[in-house]
Amino acid sequence: MRLGVLDVGSNTIHLQVVDAHRGGHPTPTTSHKVELRLTEYLVDGSISEEGISLLFEAIEGAIEHAKEFDTEEILAFATSALREAKNGDSIIASINKRYDIDLQILSGEEEARLTFLAARRWFGWSAGTLLVLDIGGGSLEVALGVDESPDTAFSLPLGAGRLTRDFLVGDPFTSKSIKSLENHVNNSLQKVLPQKMKMHRAEQSVATSKTFRTLARIGSKWYGDSPKKLEAASLLGIVPRLSDMTNTDRASLSGVSTARAKQILAGAIVASSAMEILEISELEICPWALREGLILRWLDWMEI
Repeated sequence: MRLGVLDVGSNTIHLQVVDAHRGGHPTPTTSHKVELRLTEYLVDGSISEEGISLLFEAIEGAIEHAKEFDTEEILAFATSALREAKNGDSIIASINKRYDIDLQILSGEEEARLTFLAARRWFGWSAGTLLVLDIGGGSLEVALGVDESPDTAFSLPLGAGRLTRDFLVGDPFTSKSIKSLENHVNNSLQKVLPQKMKMHRAEQSVATSKTFRTLARIGSKWYGDSPKKLEAASLLGIVPRLSDMTNTDRASLSGVSTARAKQILAGAIVASSAMEILEISELEICPWALREGLILRWLDWMEI
């Protein structure tokens, strides 16, 4: 069956089309992505008319792309940007009516659980107890467990895009704003993460998302690390080096797009703080994440 997963995230509107069946490996067929930072269109907590217009345009393009490739079903979900916007519910209702889809808002915990499922299926049962981290544009998800459903799953408002917008100023960023961000991230993690998670005994620690993949790629270029792993020791060098750069400097790095150059420092700070508090020396990069988790869960439910 050909499935499309439409991810309306804080950074991008991303359609992934796959051929999939129960018990099989979802095979990517095509994708369509539009960089649209919805949180940059927030005005007094609501997405502006301009932001709504651009969102509708991006979704229309994604649906047309899905039709072009004979997609039989579209699974559509929205994450923190629409989840937290004051007019998020009305925007989703309008989208569903106009395009005849069923765009659903995922809670932060649901994001964490679906991402964990994807990582579990990728690494298998032999990986033992998994600790899974994912940094998005609006939030950080953390999940821990030994089964396909995690024992503990959390979502925190520590996304790279959100933190960049709320804390970092200047180009290059001022040392004062960077220090303020570092303190906020560290205090938030110390306060919210339960002791059970801080005292985890994970046999494998895993990271998903574009932010972690980019940081691992930077570590491989600068320190000779494996691009499939993010080393905590390397992050200690990556953060200050990124801090000294301008947005143009960061955009020139291999694997760092112009659109993400501004927020990669915030992502690195979140990654570094989380790894320190959770006492993780290295994270293995998992190519599957939330979208794959949603596909796998849907296939589990359906008789295909």
